Amino acid sequence: MFFVANHSPHLLAAKAGFQRALRGWFRAHARALPWRESPSPYKTVVSEFMLQQTQVKTVLPYLARWLVELPDFAALAAAPEERVLKLWEGLGYYSRARNLHRLAKEIVARGGVLPRTPEAWRELPGVGPYTAAAVTSIAFGARAACVDGNVVRILARLTADGTEFRDSASAAKVFAPLADALLPAEDPGAHNEAMMELGATVCLKSKSLCSVCPVRSFCAAAAHGEPESFPRLAPKQTERREVVRVWCVRRGALLLHQASAGAKRLAGQHELPTAVQAGLADATVMRGELLARRKRSITRFAITETIFRATPPRGKLGDGLAWVPLAKLGDITLSGPHRRWVEEVLRATSRSVEAS
Repeated sequence: MFFVANHSPHLLAAKAGFQRALRGWFRAHARALPWRESPSPYKTVVSEFMLQQTQVKTVLPYLARWLVELPDFAALAAAPEERVLKLWEGLGYYSRARNLHRLAKEIVARGGVLPRTPEAWRELPGVGPYTAAAVTSIAFGARAACVDGNVVRILARLTADGTEFRDSASAAKVFAPLADALLPAEDPGAHNEAMMELGATVCLKSKSLCSVCPVRSFCAAAAHGEPESFPRLAPKQTERREVVRVWCVRRGALLLHQASAGAKRLAGQHELPTAVQAGLADATVMRGELLARRKRSITRFAITETIFRATPPRGKLGDGLAWVPLAKLGDITLSGPHRRWVEEVLRATSRSVEAS
């Protein structure tokens, strides 16, 4: 509790006023979101898993489709993994989908009885401190504070703490006692939602809307006129990578590579094969027609991926390779970026055929 006592005395002294201001603002300005309308523990759990590393606007259509097909834990537990991953396609971080699937099976195995404490939820697949606190506080009224990147940003600005943290996760551990100290005994779930809503809509990473912030009078960073200087996170170390992929079409089928079940990130998903996976040398492939160059970031990696038209390999295909009919591409699970890239190349090649 050293941090709480020594770095935020003004905030703790005005805790009741802070809680009232935040609660009143949330009641008036909370967005109408599906997990808040007709709430249920299942909606809360699914939405929290989807919202990890993903923005609300991206999640909304996925959640709507998910709830139609998999409306409860029993339906999710009974669904084949291939269908679960297909419904998740495009959200990325597919381990979340697999953990959610495993969690549903565990709950069904327990007779549908849901844990009610953060400690019990943390024993379930894919549930860390933040998700456990969010689910139990919102669904069951447990007094557990949620500390994600949004909440870290708010607390760092409220206290104007100048510590440079390695990353948001390490900052969350430091700010957790303060988040706990500010949590009201009554309706802690609404307080947690209000904090997250404030971070998502007002206390933004850049161009924060301090003029309409309901708790500006409690904010040390705003008083100093430099809220966007907090939190102070160490610069990320970026590692650059280049990947050469091949585009092979034969008899109306596209050559794809499916990751093995043991692959951590992409298990079961299809992507355009790399030159190596197709049994070809990068240098040979790169002498062909360049169809696309795309950049993306995954954790600390900045990846440039190039797609070249290549001569289809002959003979027996290597491990994980398969010819997938173009008409069946909608039936398989492609990783999100590759779904976009395949569609872009198909459109471009069809236009070039029409123009010739």
